[in-house]
Amino acid sequence: MRGSLQRDAEYPRELPLKKRGWLLQQIPVLVAALFVGALAGAALALLLDKPPENDSAEAGFARDMMVHHAQAVEMAEIVRDRTESEEIRTLATDISLTQQGQIGQMQGWLAVWGLSPTRTGPSMAWMGHPTEGRMPGMASPEEVEELRELPPEEMDVRFLQLMIPHHRAAIPMAEDALERSDRPEVERLAGAIAASQGAEIEAMQDLLQSRGLSVEEESPAPNGDPHGGHEHHG
Repeated sequence: MRGSLQRDAEYPRELPLKKRGWLLQQIPVLVAALFVGALAGAALALLLDKPPENDSAEAGFARDMMVHHAQAVEMAEIVRDRTESEEIRTLATDISLTQQGQIGQMQGWLAVWGLSPTRTGPSMAWMGHPTEGRMPGMASPEEVEELRELPPEEMDVRFLQLMIPHHRAAIPMAEDALERSDRPEVERLAGAIAASQGAEIEAMQDLLQSRGLSVEEESPAPNGDPHGGHEHHG
């Protein structure tokens, strides 16, 4: 008797045949629902992780900013190796190292996204106003070469005069990327570029003033805009 009661406690009575049949009928429905749910979840994950396309703002920003940064690195390294000013050497070294690191980040994005690192159309098309030739703020090849030839003190001044509009032109590009992209990695880098280059502009203006030049005496950018920028189209 005790054994029978124990078995009843451990093993519940079998369900009526009718109820068991109903449950068996529901199994395919439940399996199908789980399958559909899994597919929907996978589709959503793919949608959220879908890489930017070739003509996206993210790809355009990365490609254009890499070109812009590359010239800043080139000018900074020319000056870093020739200047006799510790302040200028520190600034040039910081620009070179920071922007080389940022170029590496953007190259990495494009590789992960399966996109070419070089653009095929005009620059800044992703911002809504394609630009032929040099982007705003960029120095001409002759101006870059001039840095190699000027005496150190004159070179320092010319470097500041060229780099201020160069930095100014990069900020609207970064701000446009912030507005147009919702990818966290792009937002972080664009925000860092806007903040760091804004701070460096102030530092370079101070260095010019310490050499007896007012901010108004900065050389205009190659495109004729004294700010080295362009009209900002949000």
